[in-house]
Amino acid sequence: MSITSIRITDDVEKPLESLAKKLDRSKNYIINQAIKEFLARQSLEDSRWQDTLKALESIKAGKSIDESDVNAWLNSWGTKDRKSPPKL
Repeated sequence: MSITSIRITDDVEKPLESLAKKLDRSKNYIINQAIKEFLARQSLEDSRWQDTLKALESIKAGKSIDESDVNAWLNSWGTKDRKSPPKL
């Protein structure tokens, strides 16, 4: 485990200290949890961006499904005549 020093402004320090007391956890624990959650969100955003880039390349290559076919498929959900997903 490494040690990193950070400066925390008063507007963050006071609520952080209150939360630590309320949860009976250390400020260190709360800060680590916050960083983990931030990193997880960033990773998810990066993954979604990569998916977006792939989708744009697919569109540029002419690989797409007509909107009416997608809507017909979606509108069939929850009915006894549910359609198969449209194919490229």
